[in-house]
Amino acid sequence: MQVAKKDLPKSQAEIVIELSIAELTPYLVKAAEEISKDKKIPGFRPGKAPLEIVIKNAGEMVVYQTAAGIAIEATVYQAIDEQKIEIVDQPKIEVQKLAPGNPFIYKATVALVPKIKICDFEKIKVKPIAETKIEEKQIEKVLNDIQKMRAKEVLEDKTAEKGNRVELDFDTFMDNVPIDGGQAKKHKLTIGDGQMIPGFEENIIGLKSGQEKEFELSFPKEYHEKKLAGKKAEFKIKLQAVYKVELPEINDDFAKGFGLPSLEGLRKNISSNIEQEQQQKEKQRLELEIIEQLIEKSEFEEIPEVLIDQETHKMVHELEDNIARQGMKFDDYLSHLKKTEADLRLDFAVDAIKRVKTGLIIRQIAKQENIQATEKEIDDETERTLATYKMNPAYADQLNKLEENLRSEHAKQYFGNVIANRKTMELLKEKSIKN
Repeated sequence: MQVAKKDLPKSQAEIVIELSIAELTPYLVKAAEEISKDKKIPGFRPGKAPLEIVIKNAGEMVVYQTAAGIAIEATVYQAIDEQKIEIVDQPKIEVQKLAPGNPFIYKATVALVPKIKICDFEKIKVKPIAETKIEEKQIEKVLNDIQKMRAKEVLEDKTAEKGNRVELDFDTFMDNVPIDGGQAKKHKLTIGDGQMIPGFEENIIGLKSGQEKEFELSFPKEYHEKKLAGKKAEFKIKLQAVYKVELPEINDDFAKGFGLPSLEGLRKNISSNIEQEQQQKEKQRLELEIIEQLIEKSEFEEIPEVLIDQETHKMVHELEDNIARQGMKFDDYLSHLKKTEADLRLDFAVDAIKRVKTGLIIRQIAKQENIQATEKEIDDETERTLATYKMNPAYADQLNKLEENLRSEHAKQYFGNVIANRKTMELLKEKSIKN
């Protein structure tokens, strides 16, 4: 087998593989065997007809084309390994010469793992995780939030006032034209919580159920939808219901509703949760700073487009899953943004490149530092993941299949990569944190 490699732009390579007539012959025999299994050939059992007989019955090019497919499958990765290159996607195959009595020649175009010149990561410096300080006002805010969550709503026949929970219909117009997404039916809000733009909730005060009102307001200059920022709009509202909000008293009985013995126990629980959340944010800040410096100070060959495409595809589906968990339809979400999935992919491109570079850096550092997952670590990770599914009733009917998948070789490889990446990140933090 002759193999010739040619480098292409954008971290790609072209590999031309040539099989001599003698090297192709075993694949022709195999092709004849495969064809004769499905095609009845008089006088022979399925799969037993010799090559010459199959050629006469099925046609010479049919046999050669089948042989070509078998030969490519058997030799393409052998040729790639021979060239000592790492690829990041399936090879794209193009047959260049396939004819009886001639060598078989085909071309494989592959995307390569781009070369990286990683900076000296031991010279990267980041601030250590800040000491967590929990203030009393933070605990009080959480207590007030969960108090509101446990509030009772009592329907009242009176005018709305600050603190009431109300249900209303509203429509929003600009120059008498309805604004997309500016309509709602039976929308619930608490007057005074600041859920709507400034001035909106104040216009509800004094209305009774069934009453309507029209008024004008300007969107804030820093409004998240730029096309509305600072613009004046007309609102039409109809109040559907007014509720008195009865808040439970924050005491030991309130705490017992959360399975805790006392209010003091609830406060400690809240403080612990806030501390964990802040520690997690600090950990994320630390890792992000390290990665940002590594990317900035390292040198990369051009990233193959296939890697960027794979990452944007992953990011879109991560978003789609998050939208679904919130009970929304992805198509509705796109319609609200007035974007297509292709638009989203374009929006995600910059972050996708950063994520690809992060993965490449972590992978190369793990390789050069010989960081690997042990069998025990992989087994432990598998059991932890399986345990989370077993605790979720939604997966009760799928546990056998999930367990089979989680114990597969593919899953072991995935868990091994996750663990190696995690250990590599811990090494980077250990080397980079400076007081």
